[in-house]
Amino acid sequence: MKETITYKPETGLSLNDIEEILFRQKQLKLSSGSLKKVDKCYTFLQHYSKEKIIYGINTGFGPMAQYRVDDDFLKQLQYNIIRSHSTGAGAPLPPLYVKASLIARLSTFLQGYSGVHTDLVRLISEFINRDIFPYIPEHGSVGASGDLVQLAHIALTLIGEGEVFYKGELTQTAKVMKAEKLKPFEIHIREGLSVTNGTSVMTGIGLVNLIHARRLMEWAIVASVMMNEIAASYDDMMSPVLNGTKRHKGQLAVARKMNEWAVGNRTMKKREIEMYANNSEKIFKHKVQAYYSLRCVPQVLGPVWDELENAEKVLINELNSACDNPIVDPETAYVYHGGNFHGDYVSFEMDKLKIAVTKMTMLMERQLNYLCHNRINDNILPPFLNLGVLGLNYGLQAAQFTATSTTAECQTLSNPMYVHSIPNNNDNQDIVSMGTNSALIAKTVIDNGFQVMSIHFMALVQAIDYLKIQKRMSKKTHSVYDEIRAFFPIFADDTPKYKDIETMKNYLMTKTLR
Repeated sequence: MKETITYKPETGLSLNDIEEILFRQKQLKLSSGSLKKVDKCYTFLQHYSKEKIIYGINTGFGPMAQYRVDDDFLKQLQYNIIRSHSTGAGAPLPPLYVKASLIARLSTFLQGYSGVHTDLVRLISEFINRDIFPYIPEHGSVGASGDLVQLAHIALTLIGEGEVFYKGELTQTAKVMKAEKLKPFEIHIREGLSVTNGTSVMTGIGLVNLIHARRLMEWAIVASVMMNEIAASYDDMMSPVLNGTKRHKGQLAVARKMNEWAVGNRTMKKREIEMYANNSEKIFKHKVQAYYSLRCVPQVLGPVWDELENAEKVLINELNSACDNPIVDPETAYVYHGGNFHGDYVSFEMDKLKIAVTKMTMLMERQLNYLCHNRINDNILPPFLNLGVLGLNYGLQAAQFTATSTTAECQTLSNPMYVHSIPNNNDNQDIVSMGTNSALIAKTVIDNGFQVMSIHFMALVQAIDYLKIQKRMSKKTHSVYDEIRAFFPIFADDTPKYKDIETMKNYLMTKTLR
């Protein structure tokens, strides 16, 4: 029997909960309290909506809200928004991101402000727990009435139409629901608008982005410690005293983590021994201070750390919020019309996240260049970590091309979407967030970051073997070296490396560091 995470209205969901459901296959269980909250809101709306004009219940949508819809067509109205807005284009969103989006959509309904029937939240939870993934094209959202197009594709499958990915195959939804003995959802009051209206897809993508970016940050710290072991840097750049003279939490956290990974190493130099004791050198053979990409790691990665912390705060707040419109509040006995579907918080945060990841990737690319460039590393390493015959063999020369070009793409993609609003929808949506575009671009930047990191670790272990410093490394970095060498052996002859890069990437994305 699978382990479960129980949704409770008083606590909502945490980032750890999301990670457990997405990556450790835990199931999401709805508490009786959460279902009661949803039912209370639905029951209130059922009575309150009679003989009132409420947007999206008996009016058209968007600019069409000026047209009243006859009572005989109210259910048809809800089906129409689902079908008419299923207009996405481009590649399908991968199942992991779809599952996160379903969780985010379920979470907004469980706030008890949407007026939806409990059958809807039960069905969404079944999709999550049975790994039924709606087909959602990547393109279509401007992130203002939320993710209208992408969410319509989710809604289409909930009413038994469209397609889903199931057991690795793209299949008609009706066929899968029949096999799983699930009934398509039937509209009660406003569920068509409720499902399609909100920030859940950009939030779902953002949550996966954050989880991956955190892992990338962990590897950046490990790589930076290994780099300084290889370069035999002076270790005071990690000093708690030095870094404590600046008041940024991220810088202090990165320095602390570096010190934890460096414990027991015998490759980094002590300044008090090498420089502060008797030293008669006139020209120093070893660099007095390392290059910035080695020495300034806490200062460069510190802001990235802080951004990851802020991104978690924003995304978890969005996850545990009501993000549709109107908001149905049984406590004040009122239906409020506004714009909680606007994705600015997520859009802005995804832009900041992709900039942070790009800077982290730039740092890794510069460290890689140090390893490959023998004149920069003072000839402690052969050009391009070439352990074969210079001129005949080429080491990681071409792999560096890949890392450099991929880093350059990240730099271009880091231009913001948040300020790239284009009015549309007859100018009803006259300022929009582009939040889903921002989240998708951040997803690409993070994937690129793992590619660059993969090549960097290939170079790191080659450098360690060339210098034969394994026994002088810290216990923790040595264990990483051993794990990598178990699937990526030392090489001198020229062989294709594209599969090795992919294998390394999979290792970095799935390995849990302790």
